[in-house]
Amino acid sequence: MMRSLRARLAVGAAMIGLIAVLASGLTVRGMTQMSAQVQVAVTTEKRIARFSGLASQISSLIVVLYEVAQRGVTADLREARLEGLKDNIRRNFAEIRKELDADVGAADQSDLDEQSRRATQSIGIARMEALFETTLEQFETAVEETPPNQRAARLQGQINAFSMGFDPLLNSAITYERRTREAAIARVAELRDSLTQAAFAVALLAIFLVSGFYFFLVRPQLSRLDQLRNASAEIGRENFAVALPDAQRDEIGQLFAATNQMAASLADRRAAVNREWDRLNQTIAERTEALRTANQALSQRDEDRRRFFADVSHELRTPLTVILMESELALKSGAAADSPLGIIHERARRLNQRIDDLLRIARSEAGKLTLEDTAFALDAAALAAVSDMRSLGQNAGVAIETAFAADTMVQGDPNWTRQVITGLIENALRHAAKGGLIRLTVDTTDDTARVHVVDNGPGIAASELPRMTERFAQAANGATKSEGFGIGLSLANWVMTQQGGQLNIESPTPEPFRLGAATGTKVTLSLPLAQV
Repeated sequence: MMRSLRARLAVGAAMIGLIAVLASGLTVRGMTQMSAQVQVAVTTEKRIARFSGLASQISSLIVVLYEVAQRGVTADLREARLEGLKDNIRRNFAEIRKELDADVGAADQSDLDEQSRRATQSIGIARMEALFETTLEQFETAVEETPPNQRAARLQGQINAFSMGFDPLLNSAITYERRTREAAIARVAELRDSLTQAAFAVALLAIFLVSGFYFFLVRPQLSRLDQLRNASAEIGRENFAVALPDAQRDEIGQLFAATNQMAASLADRRAAVNREWDRLNQTIAERTEALRTANQALSQRDEDRRRFFADVSHELRTPLTVILMESELALKSGAAADSPLGIIHERARRLNQRIDDLLRIARSEAGKLTLEDTAFALDAAALAAVSDMRSLGQNAGVAIETAFAADTMVQGDPNWTRQVITGLIENALRHAAKGGLIRLTVDTTDDTARVHVVDNGPGIAASELPRMTERFAQAANGATKSEGFGIGLSLANWVMTQQGGQLNIESPTPEPFRLGAATGTKVTLSLPLAQV
């Protein structure tokens, strides 16, 4: 059995092509034979027409010969009346003889009967032509040699003898041509019937072969292709339980086997992926639970820390209040401001302010942050921040310079603004202590007042500037990266935004704010001017 589908299709196509070639061959052969028979019929019809013309010419010749025999015309007149007829008759004989010679040459060499009949026809024409010429010669001799009183009877006898000899030959030739024409016409009819039968036979054979080609070869393969399409649709729906019959080892059978193998591979792959997903989901669940537990612990720790700040602040407020009250009474009783009681009063006030700062931070982390909206002097808030941080600067060996525009009134929360400036000075002390210098300036524009905190430290990388105000962000400075939690700038940015202002960080420090050759960092706070 032929296993290759391509080979079977080629054989089927070759058989159908063979039928087409056979039909074409039969058509060509039939048309050739019919054309030959039609040509024979046309040729015989032409020859019959020539024989009819010859009969008319011979009849005219006999009439002229009768007149000559009866009236005894002169030789010149006789020659004038007979010359044209004789030339036409001879020309007609020549054309007939030429056509017969061509027919004899064109006859089938294997058909001896056909050649014999055509040769016999040629002989008959030759006899008629010889009889015509002999009669003319005898007629001329009789006219010249026969006495006038006997001439008419002798000429009449020759004419009658010519007519009696010529007519049977001519009739025989015409009869033969008519039979040949009728035989050709009959042969055309036979060929038509034969071609019709052959066409029906070829059509039936073609129908049989095409039907067999479709029902026994094409249709089963189309059904198998439908199976393959359905299997592909199932694979597309991720149903890999596909089992195509691959017993036939032709091209489609090989495709079935490859599809089965692909479906099995996809099923194995999906099972592996599902196993990985299960492991991943389990890992995610475990990590989520651990993160939830850690978040709970962190939340509890934050809650404990905020509670600790609140408790400590509350516990510290009572003794601080007593200290502040007693020191204020002493100052009012006449104690000097630079006396120990004055110093105690100032330190107690600053400590109380620090406690307020801690409470504000605790409330901000608990989501309970509220901001005041009042007019205050930005230069006074900056000066208070510098006063709070000057001792830390001295301990770190950092000088804090100021250049403030006096009575710069802005709209916002004075305590939070002071605390933001304090945080910026603390960041500068932490990250730029090696520079040895921090400068604070306060200036104004048309509708805002600004605080610039500038250091001469190593600066911040340009790639890190956009994320510096994000929560928990820190500069990638190896010397300071582990210090603090990085929430200062995030909280400061939020406070300034809520007050209608903004916080801007620049590094390296632009001119004319730069302090020496170091890269440095400049942080600018801006707040809207108070409406007076």
